[in-house]
Amino acid sequence: MTKITKPTTGETGAAEPILTRIVREDKIVKDFDNPQGSLKGIIGAAYSLGAILSLPFVPIANERFGRRWAIALGSVIMLIGAIIQGCAQSVGMYIAARLILGFGIPMCIVAGSSLIGELGYPKERPVLTSLFNVSYFVGQITAAGITFGTNSIASNWGWRIPSLLQMAPSLLQLSFVFFLPESPRWLVSKDRSEEAFEILTKYHAEGDRDSEFVRAEMAQIQTTIHLEMENSRKSWFDLFATAGMRRRALVSTFLGLFTQWSGNTLISYYLGDLLAMIGHTDSVFKQKINLGNSCWSLVCGVTASLLVTRFRRRTMYLACTISLLLVYISWTISMQQAMQAKAEKRKNGSAGIATIFFIFLYSPAYNLGYNALTYTYMVEIWPYAERSRGLALFQFFGRMANFFTTFVNPIGLDNIGWKWLITYCCWLAFEIVFVWFFFPETSNRTLEELAFLFEDKALAEQAVMAVEKVIHDDDVDAVTLDTKRAQGGQTELVEEIPDHGTTQAPSKV
Repeated sequence: MTKITKPTTGETGAAEPILTRIVREDKIVKDFDNPQGSLKGIIGAAYSLGAILSLPFVPIANERFGRRWAIALGSVIMLIGAIIQGCAQSVGMYIAARLILGFGIPMCIVAGSSLIGELGYPKERPVLTSLFNVSYFVGQITAAGITFGTNSIASNWGWRIPSLLQMAPSLLQLSFVFFLPESPRWLVSKDRSEEAFEILTKYHAEGDRDSEFVRAEMAQIQTTIHLEMENSRKSWFDLFATAGMRRRALVSTFLGLFTQWSGNTLISYYLGDLLAMIGHTDSVFKQKINLGNSCWSLVCGVTASLLVTRFRRRTMYLACTISLLLVYISWTISMQQAMQAKAEKRKNGSAGIATIFFIFLYSPAYNLGYNALTYTYMVEIWPYAERSRGLALFQFFGRMANFFTTFVNPIGLDNIGWKWLITYCCWLAFEIVFVWFFFPETSNRTLEELAFLFEDKALAEQAVMAVEKVIHDDDVDAVTLDTKRAQGGQTELVEEIPDHGTTQAPSKV
């Protein structure tokens, strides 16, 4: 047991600070010395760094084991990270835990968004994939509510409880993920077409195996995926092999940057600092604003998700970027006025209220495109064969951008204050230009109809021919398409099928 000696304080009436010194010296009961500046940035950015490190393995897990097992693997990794974070004994251990948590999340995000997009009924698919990303706010509200409740706990349990509760989503996913059907596209790619057909029949045709829609959908999926696989080496180099792939990679790269460099990380990670800069230092007030903004973001996100079928993709992205620029310009002006008043030790309540107003106004602008629409758009522009790698590429640049901004935001705010917001204004202006010139339109098409968006039209026509064949000839089997593989290569020949006394010549598909 540590020997406690009476210090010489020079005070006559003050009690001896025995407990105070034990708290200070104890390596368990602590608050990590209230890290600031670059260390605070590293703690915030560690999550994104972990995600970056996992991205090379994400396509492997998705393509080899399927969407469900990839979600399960990511959940196990995050479960381990949450336990380590909740039991952290030092700053280094805490950072390591966040790295592990970050390592698991891309597995779940890429697999989850792909599974929803590949399972969803075409008419509802855009809404479903949009709601996928909006569910982030459910977690944000829960986290804000938990931290609001634990904020008054004076011991380390004030942060250990929220850390340990991060296990809940992973446990929930592990409990239910295998009750979900597997992606029919993944099953077709593994020559398990009968299983894929049964899933499509159950969820897209209420069990009707003779449904014309499901038979046509199955033909389209099989033909398109077979064409993709014939031209895919399943390599990262495929993302840059053709002009069409390079266009997809370019859009994915910058969309990843846009989702994190549009000023959202400033609000998500440093809202408390922003409020303190304009004079609001009370922790309870900060927690209320954080919780209120999270709830408001959920409302905005759900509303935007329900609009994705009503407006074209480019329209929503342009409306998003333009409104974000206007919000940031207004926010910069109000922030400057509020901080100037604080520096001069005078009150400017209007500027402070305006700053909070624009922070709240940011949410509907951002959700219009970068939250609700992003994974819908990513699933649409990438064909199945490269979808996991394409989403991983998007995640890579998004995580890199998040890592960079969470690291430099506190440094920028400390050094130049409100002027740091000007950098975001400049970047948002660039986003408008990029979206206008490079974002393709993908609305009102199935995933297979978009598979050859930038490629030779002849490939798309082959898929169309297969669909028409199934629709117009009831004798064609929806699962096998009455095809047989040629012995010498990957080409498939359509067998001769009688049609009212005539014979249809074989054709390549």
